[in-house]
Amino acid sequence: MFSRLRQTTDIIEKLRKTSFEPAHSAYYTGKPGRPLNLILKARHDFLSIWRKSDYTDSVSVAKIFGRQIVVVNSPDAIRYVVAKRHENFERKTPQMRRALEFLLGDGLFISDGETWKQRRPLVNDIVHKNRVPAFGKIMENTTSELVQRWESLPDGAPVNALFEMAGLTAEIISRSVFGNDLGEEAANAVSEGFESYQSLIDSVNIGYFLGFDDGLPVLRTPKLRRSVSRIHQIIDKVVEDHLAGRGDNNSMIELLVRRQKRNPELKLDVVALRNEAATIFMAGHETTAATLTWAWYLLSRAGWVEKSLHEEIARVCGNRVPTLDDIPQLEWCKAVIEETLRLYPPVPILARQANEADRIGDFDVKPASLILIVPWLLHRTEAFFKDAHLFKPERFMGGQRPIPYSYIPFASGPRVCPGLQFGLTEAILCLAILAQRFSVRVAGDAKVEPQCRLTLRPRGGLPVTLHRRERV
Repeated sequence: MFSRLRQTTDIIEKLRKTSFEPAHSAYYTGKPGRPLNLILKARHDFLSIWRKSDYTDSVSVAKIFGRQIVVVNSPDAIRYVVAKRHENFERKTPQMRRALEFLLGDGLFISDGETWKQRRPLVNDIVHKNRVPAFGKIMENTTSELVQRWESLPDGAPVNALFEMAGLTAEIISRSVFGNDLGEEAANAVSEGFESYQSLIDSVNIGYFLGFDDGLPVLRTPKLRRSVSRIHQIIDKVVEDHLAGRGDNNSMIELLVRRQKRNPELKLDVVALRNEAATIFMAGHETTAATLTWAWYLLSRAGWVEKSLHEEIARVCGNRVPTLDDIPQLEWCKAVIEETLRLYPPVPILARQANEADRIGDFDVKPASLILIVPWLLHRTEAFFKDAHLFKPERFMGGQRPIPYSYIPFASGPRVCPGLQFGLTEAILCLAILAQRFSVRVAGDAKVEPQCRLTLRPRGGLPVTLHRRERV
């Protein structure tokens, strides 16, 4: 009887001499009209519930237990939702809000209304693209420290790429947000705490589909409380140090503290500062770590792309460590990251809740309906990307750009990720510095399976081996 409840995912992966179709879920072929089966499938893997017909330029509507679901996979309709009618569709879904409120409180990522309007400009100023050069040295130095640690390992040493990249990006965001070294132990504690948190959060809020417009609260089990406590203890101490005048004058969070002192009406108390610091930290380290992990997987399989990448780094940098100033010339590095973000967007489902009745495309939308914009589908739609399932970084080179609103790895419209430029720059620079000195290899027989929880990661991480490259 219980065998029906067990779910598996069929994974497609095809490597040929000069083309690579990286791991992705097979199309869903289950019988229509079985909402319970679909929900069970979604709880196991939200990426495996999509039929071939969903990967088209379209808007579609369905119902699950009476709840209207609108899947928006057309650039014009996406623009309508995220830009033209943003205020009606700004609210994150009960699933996302309930899943993250225990960890992030009313942080920018899940807030809406007046709280969002008040804090968005603050956070935007802190991680604005004009401030990225101020953090370039942090990115360079922190990545170079990882190079040194990898060089202390024997050639061919096995590591988990996801864990390594999470540690790297946690330290970078720690030094940028908090202005000091968290240290390996604290950085790992935050990374492991968030990894544990993701594993304990359900992918579907059943209460929402059973008629509760705000979903049902997440059960705060002892394990979940421990995960959150590990994260909050570290971030709380840093915030309190800043408020007591012991903060770094150049850190992101110090800028928030100063803004609060100039504008008390913002009411950024310790809890609010903690929430925003936690939001910036989680968004800043988790998404870039996942992107870099997927990039290593793609390069490991597509040797012809890795060769072009290595040749570019040698041509631009020689034996010198790549720097922020090199990024405009590192076209292959940038294209690899952009193509990685297309195939494996860190947040593969952008879900919203309709505030009022509306109309999207040819469909009337009811209040409290679930609006799904799914970069996983959008980025793999043949109408927008030829050979959509193939790894082809060159599609982002030579001035080529996707159709507007067909490529949205950082969301779009007013709720576009404020750290877009920070994260993109960080990923390119980290990739260049590490790839200059190492080839990262995934075992040929390794089963790589994308898993969508709060973010998109390889299920179980990505075991790899590290191989030193000869200097030019």
